[in-house]
Amino acid sequence: MTRTEIGLGFQSDKHPADYARLASKAEEYGFDVLSVFGDLMYQPPVFPLLEMARATRRVRIGAACWNPYSQHPYEIAGQVAALDLASSGRAYLGLARGSWLGDVGISQPRPLAHLRDAAGLIRTLLSGSPDGFQGEVFQLTPGTRLAYETFRPRIPLLIGTWGPRTAALAGRIAQEVKIGGTANPAMVEVMRGRISAGVSGTDSPDHDAGTGEPGIVVGAVTVVDEDGSLARSRARTEVAMYLAVVAELDPTIDVPEDLLARVKDLLARGRASEAGALIPDDLLDLFAFSGTPEQVAAQAQRLIDAGASRVEFGTPHGLNDDRGVDLLGTRVLPLLDTESEPEPELLNAATPPHQRQAQASAKRC
Repeated sequence: MTRTEIGLGFQSDKHPADYARLASKAEEYGFDVLSVFGDLMYQPPVFPLLEMARATRRVRIGAACWNPYSQHPYEIAGQVAALDLASSGRAYLGLARGSWLGDVGISQPRPLAHLRDAAGLIRTLLSGSPDGFQGEVFQLTPGTRLAYETFRPRIPLLIGTWGPRTAALAGRIAQEVKIGGTANPAMVEVMRGRISAGVSGTDSPDHDAGTGEPGIVVGAVTVVDEDGSLARSRARTEVAMYLAVVAELDPTIDVPEDLLARVKDLLARGRASEAGALIPDDLLDLFAFSGTPEQVAAQAQRLIDAGASRVEFGTPHGLNDDRGVDLLGTRVLPLLDTESEPEPELLNAATPPHQRQAQASAKRC
């Protein structure tokens, strides 16, 4: 029997009291994981995450994600170590190549090497090893160590990606892989196949011997309200702003080129609501959780049944933050069946460490 975690993803655009209040509510309702996005020009995620750590006792928390281009891995190591200490060992480390960094003049060459080396250097620092690290992009001179004791020598790693090569890398070094911006159940099986290419390469020099097969996290824009039509209208506007990017990454769907062109044109002219209105219902359901609590629960259940290890309901949650979190906690969560029997072909796969921890926590609480 396996259990799918249910989480919330937050944009970092709030006041300190908002993060603490929403995190406390989420934990009380029974959510398992709280994530904060690391999007360009928003507050650095460590600030809201520390507020959330202070207000909670049980949920796992982490950034989804930090990137190794705008911050050196040693700085990321320090921030995740601080979060792990503040949360008494509940942090996870999220890494991705990042988006829109070109807007601030940051190029992103060799993303695989950057992610692989960042994970290796951070792992070395957190472990306290004096051996140093020699990567293609990042290096750590032998004897260079953190000048303080970390709460844990290992922190679970999540890698955010859609791409097959990065997914294969994650299969060797990560505990979770997140597909951001999708609610499409078909992508779970696609990503599982991409991860498997890395899991099978356990003789690779970058393989982390402590890693089983990574869990697959699926997250997307979420708008839930008792007025389902109003919720779906808001979701259309939110989705329109990134549909053109994400739709091209999903190999299981074929979005008409003329639709994408019209959406891009309207967005360029600042007419996001009109762009969203062009998105048909079936397409909206592949890129967002939206509608009444019953509709959102049905979408999430399809992802659970497809084998997602975690479903993450992303910003804005509802027509406003508090109402959205309240409806997700009181109306959506009770409708979800998160316990499932693994598929026969997966029975021999190792349970990821984060799932073992979540299951143990559930038994204690």
